[in-house]
Amino acid sequence: MIAPVSLIVSGFAPVGDARATLTPLPDTRRPGPLWLVDLGEGLCRLGGSALAQVFGEGGDNPPDVISPERLRGFFGVIQHLKARSLITAYHDRSDGGLIVTLLEMAFAGRCGLEITVPDGVDPVAWLFNEELGAVVQVRPGAEAAVREAFAALGLAEHLHLVGALDPAGGIRIEQTGRHLLASERSALQRQWQETSFHMQRLRDEPECAREELERVVADGGLLADLRFDPDDDVAAPCIAGGNRPRVAILREQGVNGQVEMAAAFERAGFDPVDVHMTDLLAGRQDLSRFRGLAACGGFSYGDVLGAGGGWAKTILFNSALRDQFQAFFERADSFALGVCNGCQMLSHLAPLIPGTEHWPRFVRNRSEQFEARFSLVRIEDSPSLLLSGMAGSVLPVVVSHGEGRARFADPNGLEVLQARGQVALRYVETDGAPAQAYPANPNGSPAGVTGFASADGRVTVMMPHPERVFRTVQNSWHPAEWGEDGPWLRLFRNARAWVG
Repeated sequence: MIAPVSLIVSGFAPVGDARATLTPLPDTRRPGPLWLVDLGEGLCRLGGSALAQVFGEGGDNPPDVISPERLRGFFGVIQHLKARSLITAYHDRSDGGLIVTLLEMAFAGRCGLEITVPDGVDPVAWLFNEELGAVVQVRPGAEAAVREAFAALGLAEHLHLVGALDPAGGIRIEQTGRHLLASERSALQRQWQETSFHMQRLRDEPECAREELERVVADGGLLADLRFDPDDDVAAPCIAGGNRPRVAILREQGVNGQVEMAAAFERAGFDPVDVHMTDLLAGRQDLSRFRGLAACGGFSYGDVLGAGGGWAKTILFNSALRDQFQAFFERADSFALGVCNGCQMLSHLAPLIPGTEHWPRFVRNRSEQFEARFSLVRIEDSPSLLLSGMAGSVLPVVVSHGEGRARFADPNGLEVLQARGQVALRYVETDGAPAQAYPANPNGSPAGVTGFASADGRVTVMMPHPERVFRTVQNSWHPAEWGEDGPWLRLFRNARAWVG
C-alpha cells in the first residue's frame, strides 16, 4: 500500500495597490450580506478538522480539492469582483471551518452576526468542516452581479447567504427558525482569547496578560481626532524656492528604519543623506554640513538590551565625535529627531543637548516582550518645532520596540518635564485619558509618556515611528476621508517650514 503524500504549495504575487486589497474586516458603514462560496460543493468532510482534533479524533475522510480548474477560476472571479468594488470583505474558510471564519470577521469588526444554516444539512458538519471556500461580504445592491459571476463558474448552487451584520453585537445561529446559539460577540471573543491569555501569562509579564484579556470587552478601538488639516502643506512656500536643505539620516549597525525616514524628509522638501556612524568616525561626513539630524530606529546591534546606550557611548567616549555632536546641538539653526533606537540613543546624549537635563532613559518594556502595534497617542502642547500646530490631536502611530519604558533618574523628573511643557507625546485611551494599562500603553511608561522635547524645541525624541505612516496608505487603519498624505507628514513639513 502506498502511503498518502501531502503537497503544500506556496505562491507569491505582486500587489499593485495596497488600497485595493480585501481583508476580513466587514464594512459596518454599508453592511452588506455575507455569502459563502463553497468550493467543497456541498461536501462537509470533517477528517483532520480542528473539531475532530478537539475530540481526539483524526477522521478518515479529509477535505480535498474537487476541481483545480474551479479553484483557479475562483481566484479570477474574486479579482474581478474586487476590481469592480462588488465585494467589500473576504476571508477564506479557515482552520475551524465556517463558524470560525465568521466569528473572526465579527471579532475584527467588533460587530454581531445573524448566521443562517441552510435547511436539511447537519449544522455541526456545515459549520465546522474545513473544505475549500471563502466568505465574502457583498456590496448592497450587488447581489445579482455577484451571483452571476459565480454561476458562470458553475457554482450557482454552492453560493449561500450565511450571515448579516448585527450592530447590537449579538451572535445568533439559526436553522429553519430553530435557535442553535445565542450569545454576545464580546463574550465569545473573550472566550476565544482565553487560550492565548493562559500561554501569554506564562511567557510574558502576567499582569500585562490579564490587562490585555480584560480589554477584549472594553477596548474602544482606534480613532483619529485631528486639530489640523493634514492636506495643509506648511512647507510649500519653502519648497517652491527650490532649495533642499540637507538632513543627516543617521544610523548604526543593524538600524533598518533609515529608508522610511529618508522618504519622509524627502517628501517634505529636504535632501536626506545616508550617514552611517562609520562615516562620522572616518571623517567622510561631518554634522556641521547639515541643518537637521534624524537618528533612526530598528535593530541596532541586533537589538541587544541597551543597544541605544551602546550607540551613544560610541559618541560619548570619542572626544572628536562628542565635540562634533555637542557643537551640532548647540547651533541655533539645527534640529534633531530621535525615533525608537534613535530616541534611546539621544536620551543618553542628554548631557550634550541643552535643555534636556530631566529627560528619561528608556528601558525594557513592562510586558517583557518586543511590542509591534498600532497605538493611539495624543500630541501634547510642547515647544517641539516638529510638532508645531499639532497639539491636542489624537491619532494612531506605529510602535515597534523592546525597550520603550521611560525611567526617570530623578523621582520628580516627570513632574518637572510636565510643568515645563516638555512632554511631547503620550499614549491615550479612546476617551483621551493617559493610557496606563497594557496594551494601550505598550511599554509601561508612567502616565503614558512616550515623546519629549528639549526646552527650546529643536530636539524631539519619541518611541513611536511617525516615518512609517506619513502616507495614508501605510496606515493599517485610517478614516475613509484621509487623502494621500497622512497626518504624520506634518511633523516633517514642520521641520522644513522651520528651516525656511
